[in-house]
Amino acid sequence: MSHAIALVQRQLDAYNAHDLEAFLACYAPDVRVETFPGGEPLCLGRDAMRARYAPLLARPDLHAALVGRLALGRVVVDQERVRGLDPAREVDALALYEVGQGDAALIERVRFVR
Repeated sequence: MSHAIALVQRQLDAYNAHDLEAFLACYAPDVRVETFPGGEPLCLGRDAMRARYAPLLARPDLHAALVGRLALGRVVVDQERVRGLDPAREVDALALYEVGQGDAALIERVRFVR
């Protein structure tokens, strides 16, 4: 398994375990989280991610199921079905992760398609 795939899986596992610190540890300090298409910033930096994800991960019913995964080099694309974001329904999303170079690299950019 490549480093990029293992890292993306580790952040997904931490998300589903509601472990904010383990989740954030997978991301670079200057991570960019954006919408796709459009590139509207959702979070710029790990501190902004902490503010956005702390309340989400506090929801006991929050869970992202991996529907499918594609990977090529440093890019991993996950198709996810998330429950707990909207109480009325599950949310389908694509998450495009860009991992930095090297075996100790972190996730540098995420783009969400919903």
